[in-house]
Amino acid sequence: MNKLEQILEFNKAFVENKEYEIYATSKVPNKKILVLSCMDTRLTDLLPKALNLKNGDAKIVKNAGAAIMHPFGSIIRSMIVAIYEFNVDEIFVIGHHNCGMCNLNTEDLIGKIIDRGVPKETIDILENGGVDIKNWLHGFDSVEESIKDSVDIIKKHPLVPKDIIVHGLAIDPATGKLDLIVNGY
Repeated sequence: MNKLEQILEFNKAFVENKEYEIYATSKVPNKKILVLSCMDTRLTDLLPKALNLKNGDAKIVKNAGAAIMHPFGSIIRSMIVAIYEFNVDEIFVIGHHNCGMCNLNTEDLIGKIIDRGVPKETIDILENGGVDIKNWLHGFDSVEESIKDSVDIIKKHPLVPKDIIVHGLAIDPATGKLDLIVNGY
């Protein structure tokens, strides 16, 4: 049985047994917060537990490195929607120690892309067209500095109201311990 079949089989029983009922909530976050976090698998269950978040308490947005790479990209777009449509009044940027995006070797990554069948010519065409692939794929050199940079981008964004509180934290992916990087108060 392939992965899709496994998921669909499980889902059928999940729905038939009404296991979804314990997750019933509204689309408006109870705690009026949004968390930007890394997509690291170690944080899937750990992060909400370490923050005392239950289903329905927060909007959670994830990407590689919990980093805002562009002030008008999908991360900020999600934040703007959460602020104006779902009454979010505090944002938590939570990166983590030992993040794979910290000091990511972009040369190796580009090599893996080519090894998986993307022609080197495609990389060259993108770069000649103005896409700096290495910079685009590069993560950051310091988790703490990346968190501060993302907090700064949010706070200075022209569409984010000045009364939105933005915090920056780093979580230990083994223990859940939080280190305060930026206190938004």
